[in-house]
Amino acid sequence: MSWRWRLVHSAWLRVAAGAGFGALLALALLPTARAERTRIWRQSSFAEFERGEPKGVALRSDGTLVLAPRFAQFADPNLAYLWSLAVDSRGRLYAAGGSNARVLRYDASGTATTVFESQEMTAQALVIDSQDNLYVATSPDGRVYRIAPDGTRRVFFEPGTKYIWALALDRDGTLFVATGDRGEVFAVSPEGSGRVYYKTDETHVRSLAIDREGRLLIGTEPSGLILRVEKPAAGNREAERAFVIYETDRKEVTALVVDRSGHLFAAAIGRKDSRTTRPTLPTSTPTVPAPTDSALTTPLSQPGSVVQIGQQQTVTQVGVATPLPAIPGGSQVYRIAPDGAPEVIWSSETDLVYALGIGADGRLLLGTGDRGAVLRIEHDDIFSHLAKTASAQVTALARAANGAVFVATANPGKIFLLGPDYELEGSFTSQVFDAQIFSHWGQLSWWGENGSTNGALEFFVRSGNTSNPEKNWSPWSGPYRNATGETVQVPPARFIQWRAVFRAHRNPPTDRAGETPSLVWVNLAYLPKNMAPRIEAIALQDPGVRVQGFTPPQQATNVQPVQLRQPARSNRARASAATQPLLTTQSPASPQPGGRRVEVPPQGFAQKGFQSVLWTAEDDNDDELIFALYYRGEGEQNWKLLKDRVEQRYFTWDTTTMPDGAYYLKIVASDAPSNPPDEALTAERISERFEVDNSPPEILNLSAVPQSPDVLVRFVARDSASAVARAEYSLNAGEWTLLFPDDRVTDAAHENYWLTLKNLPPGEHTLAVRVYDRFENPASAKITFTVPARLR
Repeated sequence: MSWRWRLVHSAWLRVAAGAGFGALLALALLPTARAERTRIWRQSSFAEFERGEPKGVALRSDGTLVLAPRFAQFADPNLAYLWSLAVDSRGRLYAAGGSNARVLRYDASGTATTVFESQEMTAQALVIDSQDNLYVATSPDGRVYRIAPDGTRRVFFEPGTKYIWALALDRDGTLFVATGDRGEVFAVSPEGSGRVYYKTDETHVRSLAIDREGRLLIGTEPSGLILRVEKPAAGNREAERAFVIYETDRKEVTALVVDRSGHLFAAAIGRKDSRTTRPTLPTSTPTVPAPTDSALTTPLSQPGSVVQIGQQQTVTQVGVATPLPAIPGGSQVYRIAPDGAPEVIWSSETDLVYALGIGADGRLLLGTGDRGAVLRIEHDDIFSHLAKTASAQVTALARAANGAVFVATANPGKIFLLGPDYELEGSFTSQVFDAQIFSHWGQLSWWGENGSTNGALEFFVRSGNTSNPEKNWSPWSGPYRNATGETVQVPPARFIQWRAVFRAHRNPPTDRAGETPSLVWVNLAYLPKNMAPRIEAIALQDPGVRVQGFTPPQQATNVQPVQLRQPARSNRARASAATQPLLTTQSPASPQPGGRRVEVPPQGFAQKGFQSVLWTAEDDNDDELIFALYYRGEGEQNWKLLKDRVEQRYFTWDTTTMPDGAYYLKIVASDAPSNPPDEALTAERISERFEVDNSPPEILNLSAVPQSPDVLVRFVARDSASAVARAEYSLNAGEWTLLFPDDRVTDAAHENYWLTLKNLPPGEHTLAVRVYDRFENPASAKITFTVPARLR
């Protein structure tokens, strides 16, 4: 749908909703665009670029493409899912997941060592203290284990709850354990002595963080609350008190993280009114059966993980096992200032945020699903789509000592490394564009910054006639380096695709201004082969119906409206209309192929002597069409012009200028207004047979014969061109009374009528008879007769 059609359609809807004649007048005064043969396929928005395939290229939400941080697989732990990551003081990475519960340690080369394994369902949370003691939480019905640097392990704490969702260490070495399904947080001393630190009114405590003052931050489910727990003063035996920092619009706070400036970031998912059935934890694994008491249903649905490395505290939040259902309501990310002021900095109705992290440059990273993408919040409501994994969910983020970020995923469980350097070269392959019609391809042009118009970008193009570009398309042609416009050398075809190759200005590159080329928009001109228009259907109206455009209510007086018979549309036309939204990818700055006349639906009125016709016509090029109407009498050979240069798709004419008889209409459509004379094409369609009858019927042999005690009336009705429609009589100027013919069915051009008048008083009487044919042509006659007195 072109931008002009949207504007006109919107105006017409306002009229239909009662906006009045003024809005319709504005509609009528809109300029009519004449379709241009040359079109522009333009890509410039996030939604359009999102359909393409980036490799080493990041897509910003403002529709800008730039080189991305390096992103590559670091390790394959051969697990179905990973829920948590942590990095120790020596830079070694720990990854926890399942099933069964397992924790792997990786050195800088990616070599793995299993440091923890159990028959429990999964290892869901990790945290490391300042002495490199590793704490592992398992679930369901789990425990917290401590693994010393020498590899010895022991059960450190058993909360006696169904789930352990998150672990956090404060600067004093106190371990906090977030649990469900009683919504409790436990505090465990370095010696392993634990107690209930705070009990919420929620079902689950889903996420934890420690703020700059060392206070515990809590994210809950199902109310989506973010609380701060205040520690009592030393020697004060009062219980800890909590303060609600913010109540989110979502159901479940999956992740919390605090940056160096004290800002708290929170991710929350799911509508609070959602009744989504949560998944069941797996009851077994392919190799080792799970404990019999672990086949339990959890009320939580999402994996969520955040690891903050390089500060005094380490925080990990985790999620649950597969499968993961769709969560209605999407997710939001909030930023809460140190003074408590909140704001929404990112929102999506489809993507779900499972993990948060802070990059080395201080920017917020988002791990999302269910498309396995890593996003970064830039500034001024701008975010970047940095990388996409082959997994369904990004579940954990952990920053390495060199500024890189480890990325963990689920379905399947993999570990990737993001950054710290940027790609030296990257590419972006556009979506396949369907021109709908076999087309010739013209100039490719683009615009960007930081050298993108001076050699930092190269383009390649290929075309084909199948929707799959990997099957029998032309080879890539190029490179094309002239940003102002260069004709692409590809065969004419229906489909086309371009690829942009980005090259950095320096090695190693960064995303600082001027070091990474950007791409803002791409235009590709094309000329579709002209296709003949099609007249899909013709609908002749009943005789005596006049059709015209919209009439203001104050002008439509003394008329009888008629319901019009609409022409049917073919399956081909409906399919063409269904694909029309694809044309929205064309440039609004260029003349649109959708520059057709937009017609207000016509209105029908009863008016004797007129004949009307409606038709539907389509043009695959969206050319402006003009019509000519011809007629031919039944048995005649030559078509005679009725009206040419008709722009609307309906026509009404006065049939009193035509002799009575049977006729056919021929409608010819031409795309001449949109094409050079030698390239214009036409199409035609012939209507069904119709009749013209403007002559009245005849009334013959009218008689009134007194027969004691009644009067017998007889007459014959006859029409030369059509069937008799009805007959009526009136006695002595009384009301008209309907009269049936002898056979009671009025369906022939010759009908016999009779009636008996009973109980008439003596004296003179006058009988009037009126007959109509199918075209409402009337005929009338009268007879005067006397009823003798003796007949009473």
